[in-house]
Amino acid sequence: MGFARTCSVALLGVEGVVVEVQADLEAGVAAFTLVGLPDKSLSESRDRVRAAIVNSGEAWPQKKLTVGLSPASVPKGGSGFDLAVACAVLAANDRVAPRDIADLMMIGELGLDGRVRPVRGVLPAVLAAADAGYRHVVVPERTVAEASLVPGVSVLGVRSLRQLIALLNDELAPEEDEEPADGRPDPMLAGLTLPGVGHGTGLADTGTPDLAEVAGQGAARTALEVAAAGGHHIYLKGPPGAGKTMLAERLPGLLPPLTRQEAVEVTAVHSVAGILPPGRHMVEQPPYCAPHHSATMQSLVGGGNGLPRPGAVSLSHKGVLFLDEAPEFNGQALDALRQPLESGHVVIARAAGVVRLPARFLLVLAANPCPCGRYGSPGGMCDCTPSMIRRYQGRLSGPLLDRVDLRVDVEAVARSELIGGAGSAETTAVVAARVREARERAAARYGDTPWRLNSQVPGHELRTRWAVAPGALRAAERDMERGLLTARGLDRVLRVAWTVADLAGRDRPAGVDMERALELRTGVRRGMAAAVTGDKR
Repeated sequence: MGFARTCSVALLGVEGVVVEVQADLEAGVAAFTLVGLPDKSLSESRDRVRAAIVNSGEAWPQKKLTVGLSPASVPKGGSGFDLAVACAVLAANDRVAPRDIADLMMIGELGLDGRVRPVRGVLPAVLAAADAGYRHVVVPERTVAEASLVPGVSVLGVRSLRQLIALLNDELAPEEDEEPADGRPDPMLAGLTLPGVGHGTGLADTGTPDLAEVAGQGAARTALEVAAAGGHHIYLKGPPGAGKTMLAERLPGLLPPLTRQEAVEVTAVHSVAGILPPGRHMVEQPPYCAPHHSATMQSLVGGGNGLPRPGAVSLSHKGVLFLDEAPEFNGQALDALRQPLESGHVVIARAAGVVRLPARFLLVLAANPCPCGRYGSPGGMCDCTPSMIRRYQGRLSGPLLDRVDLRVDVEAVARSELIGGAGSAETTAVVAARVREARERAAARYGDTPWRLNSQVPGHELRTRWAVAPGALRAAERDMERGLLTARGLDRVLRVAWTVADLAGRDRPAGVDMERALELRTGVRRGMAAAVTGDKR
């Protein structure tokens, strides 16, 4: 009769729960029972573990074997428990010392030949282990760099079960096959990426596009700069070919690189989702996610069979979520964005459990003025009836648009701007420098608070703790009395005004900053702000 235990991690979204893996051997008919609420992929671990142990040259115990995963009430899935189960079985059979594995955290899938294959979600799993007090973690060799991002944890990367047994017993580790060196794809990396996902959520493969490539669009470029500096959501409306998509694709380049903590958060989400490119263990630049308008609610906010998985709002955490042709999206899917836009996270409840996923992103909506896209164009070629135009524009609900700070009409590019203005536009680097300075001003102002961007500050705090210049609110108050602004809208105008003031280097918003913010919010031109921006640009 033998007993041994070790530990692994069950992932619930991007948060981990430490699971104790216990193995018990007792006399009786040879059998292998796995208990503890495992899913289908984890139940199959019995066959993988048995084959891996036998093919590693070890004897399989011919006794009644019970493996328990505790706490039993937590749903568990995936193949990442294989390594812990195998080591617990070997320790119960006295092949390794039970005390040597009792305080080890083990994560990894086993091949039938005993090789340790990488799995998704290593970073959040190691973070959970560190939070629980574990300081020694065993992971597949290919994920050592990802696991090493967690400070204070000693990471051991192994290539095979044979190698781990030798290390635990202070024996000479056997030589293992190296990675393919002839250009062939490495099958060991297949488990890190979900089938069909690829790496299409970002722009890293094509390089960072430059803002100087956008012809004209002075007002839209200014709004993009304000959005980047304050973290404000933006709505771009204009005819096809005006440059809405080009502007959205260049927005991530205006954002500062992620801090260490932000990079770890984003990398954890991408690791769980299976979109972390092999060989790139950390996401250091703001992500960019642009789902097709046929995306379902589950693909946007998260979901799927069993425990929910991250959706587009989480994949764009600390980055940009671009919804092109926004009125073509499902109305319920769009309205599901309202909660994460306010809270910065999304809570998904399913029968298998409740998952909380991070979702603090910068939303960019783009839309045509009508179904044909020619409404309001100088040529007057629109074929849409008034009812069609109203129905099309009404697909974006009022509560959703009320959460969008900036609304910009993107006009068609004139011939003189397209041909004669080549090379005169500001580059991404120039605008990004102003954005960085504005963010530094805001961070200094909110130094003793949990906020760092103007868009994050609650309206009550902004109205009571940081006063604007005397008389600066008159225009906004008039718009509110006329019903053009809601209470939430007034708070958002205040936030935008502080961002405009930060970009201009002012200590607090003046009247011109409030007028500029109102213009960006309502789309109505204001004389004083228009004159100032005309001088600047």
